[in-house]
Amino acid sequence: MQYIEGLKEYTDIKRSAVTFGKFDGLHKGHQKLVEQVNAFKERQDVRSVLCAFDMSRRQILMTAQERHERLSGKLDYLVNCPFSDEFRHLSAEDFIGKVIKGVFLADYVVVGTDFQFGYGKVGNAGFLKKYEKQYGYRTVVVEKERYQGREISSTYIKEVVQKGDMTLASVLLGYHYGVSGVVEHGRALGRNLGFPTFNVQWPQEKLAPRRGVYVSRSLVDGIWYGGISNVGVKPTVTEEGRLLIESFLFGYDGDAYGKTVRTELLEFRRPEQKFGSVEEMRACVNQDIAYGRGYFEG
Repeated sequence: MQYIEGLKEYTDIKRSAVTFGKFDGLHKGHQKLVEQVNAFKERQDVRSVLCAFDMSRRQILMTAQERHERLSGKLDYLVNCPFSDEFRHLSAEDFIGKVIKGVFLADYVVVGTDFQFGYGKVGNAGFLKKYEKQYGYRTVVVEKERYQGREISSTYIKEVVQKGDMTLASVLLGYHYGVSGVVEHGRALGRNLGFPTFNVQWPQEKLAPRRGVYVSRSLVDGIWYGGISNVGVKPTVTEEGRLLIESFLFGYDGDAYGKTVRTELLEFRRPEQKFGSVEEMRACVNQDIAYGRGYFEG
């Protein structure tokens, strides 16, 4: 898969099947769009393209890098489209003429039922169908994926993540919610207490789950390790207030400092709390560790 930053950098002259959207989270609904684009690629010998509108928002479910990693090998092109003033002011018909046909040479346009485009959000699925013959493409509208009667959406998943329900979040996303980052040096307090941990700063733009302790798994040097993680500010031992994910891995005794690791949250264990003493904290963490080991053994 080729990653392209900006519409002007896309120069492939082969016809395409393209899907558009914000794709925050790449949840199961988004995955249906990707599957349909790839179906056209297989049957019609066109390029498969996902064009993601980069809104540069805060509290997103997925960073651009995470989206790139999750789509790797699944499409011909991932195009990140910054939502500039120029792009924002394109009329709906100009979007069809200049982007759908002018940039992507699209034979197929795959969208969800709520897709909107063009200045003032004039364009929608019906608008796309109206201009099919004039511009020479086919519109495919994919129905929303649902779970227990409710539409799967980024908004729904954000509600679930903020409650700490990682089990449901995994069902809606189709994968475990987590974060990637570089392990930083800490105070080595966990090591001194008998449970060495590593810290990764939680990205400011990425939605953090409910603060607390989770059963987790972490990818270090290509190997997954079960463990437990605390998402929070460690109020017992510091007043810095930085949001970190601190993880203890079962069976890992290496040095992860400076390495990029990925930690995924599997199940909420308990809320973050401020203990009266370090000894009280150690006793509770030992209970968390026992719970985590039982999770993976059971």
